[in-house]
Amino acid sequence: MKKTIFAIIGSASPNSSNERLVNNFANMTQDDFEWKVFNDLKTLPHFDPELTINHPPAVIVEFREAINKADGVLICTPEYIFSIPSGLKNAIEWCVSTTIFSDKPIGLVTASSSGLKGHEELQLIMKTVMAKFTDETTLLIHGIRGKIDSNGEVTDSKTKDAMKRFISAFTNLVQGKDKALK
Repeated sequence: MKKTIFAIIGSASPNSSNERLVNNFANMTQDDFEWKVFNDLKTLPHFDPELTINHPPAVIVEFREAINKADGVLICTPEYIFSIPSGLKNAIEWCVSTTIFSDKPIGLVTASSSGLKGHEELQLIMKTVMAKFTDETTLLIHGIRGKIDSNGEVTDSKTKDAMKRFISAFTNLVQGKDKALK
């Protein structure tokens, strides 16, 4: 039986490089995983601590449930102003009062012009919510726009190799073959 992956696209742009990367990952693992892709962070309401525990909006309940039901989560995001995008941070904030990320196998991909600071921040945030990931299930892709074409094909051989290593490690983590925590 295939495992389920819930992929969260951190970009607010339609047909972004990050969305095309997730489609690549889904194609590479179609024999192992069923993918559910969430690429609409801008539809989530602004985080409200008054509502998060007792009265979360229905869309937040659905978002949390998708994470909870998934065998693994993949977050693929750009970096905006040396940070993760506000929509992604907002979505994670809606989940902080829960334990849905605790010990959840997760893959973290930052694909941007630079991405270094955003990638570090994303790892810190996901460590704080106790998601399960390793160095091998994180991937930073610098200069993504020059490494992926409009059809979603990765054109850079080093990036292709890094993606294959990432997918192998992520698959092992989701399937319980890699117990190491970051």
